[in-house]
Amino acid sequence: MNRLNILPPNPEAEEGQGRFPSWLHRRLPPGGEIFKTNTILEKHRLNTVCEEAKCPNRLECYTKKTAAFLALGKQCTRNCGFCDIDFTKTPKAPEADEPERIAASVQDLGLKHVVITMVARDDLPDQGAAHIGAIIRAIRATSSDVSIEVLTSDFSGDLNALDLVLQERPDIFNHNLETVRSLTPRVRHKAQYDRTLAVLKHAKQSSFPYLVKSGLMLGLGETVEETQEAIRDLHEIGCDIITMGQYLQASRIKLRVKEFIHPDQFKAYEEYGHKIGVPHMYCGPFVRSSYNANLFAPRLKRTIDSM
Repeated sequence: MNRLNILPPNPEAEEGQGRFPSWLHRRLPPGGEIFKTNTILEKHRLNTVCEEAKCPNRLECYTKKTAAFLALGKQCTRNCGFCDIDFTKTPKAPEADEPERIAASVQDLGLKHVVITMVARDDLPDQGAAHIGAIIRAIRATSSDVSIEVLTSDFSGDLNALDLVLQERPDIFNHNLETVRSLTPRVRHKAQYDRTLAVLKHAKQSSFPYLVKSGLMLGLGETVEETQEAIRDLHEIGCDIITMGQYLQASRIKLRVKEFIHPDQFKAYEEYGHKIGVPHMYCGPFVRSSYNANLFAPRLKRTIDSM
């Protein structure tokens, strides 16, 4: 048995059955700031991945007046097995004023670190890349001291589209690997394991001063060895930040949880990543790609200042 296999699979989680383990229970946060955050988002008619993907951290993040903006609408052209965002082959056209509305919301929320994510827009010639670039420019025009993190699609491997985003110099470029190689065809509609690595490698090899980030969901049936392989693959292409969290089934039609991963196992993965040289590992049951992303802002500033 691999030394990182701290606990055997939880039999209660097979096929998504059974109660959540104790480490997946926590108290609800106080509600005051939640309503303030909702009011600001509604005022500017904005979508968040927190809402559309049913993130378990939504209330906590809204309490802190933070949110991950979801650009280019709330309908995705891919129907991935894990994600609960609405799927359609014909989403609405991008709203031309969305960049300015997001920039205004950043000011109203008083953010110091902004996360911009997007639905996949395979229907657009540039797959939405120019629109993401416009959002970065709008935020910089009104909040020059804010650090910006983008979490993009793979743009179907179109590096010219990717460069439209990279040339705007986001402070952190994020594209999630999501799962291990063997599970990718079942978990990620259209996306490819090696293409994700190629997108991240291209971002890392560009000349722009930002960190490269990626994330994994655990509990879909991956083995310890496969997870270690994914961490190594991300390290080899130069990934600076790796996030790892527990997959939770968002609706009955989505992939079922195969295993609830114990916090000690997450800690072991974190230690493994550091051991092989990954600069920043952020692992735990409730960790999501954009969860507490602002914690990296001080490190980000030190990294950029040293370049």
